[in-house]
Amino acid sequence: MKNNEVNDGETPSISRIDKTIHEPARLVIMAHLFVVESADFLFLQRQTRLTWGNLSSHVSKLEDAGYVDVKKEFVDRKPHTVLQLTNKGRTAFQEYRQSMKQLFKELPE
Repeated sequence: MKNNEVNDGETPSISRIDKTIHEPARLVIMAHLFVVESADFLFLQRQTRLTWGNLSSHVSKLEDAGYVDVKKEFVDRKPHTVLQLTNKGRTAFQEYRQSMKQLFKELPE
């Protein structure tokens, strides 16, 4: 297919990619949360190697999208933040994975 050709009137797969998840930092956050029931903020910070501010900013965007649930509590008088995917977030991540698989299938070899 040439650059100016349309895919038989279908929307190209790339336009179906969830851009909220597709951003690299948010993708790694979603991937980590997808394989665990929940994770605390410090664990995610270590795993993703994101700074506190950067992780916080991306988590806020995922929370605003309804993909991540953030629970804040105190443990021994210290703040403790626990994150987990919502049902919407889990579904969105599964759809993202399928969209990416389809996109790569459609690429010429």
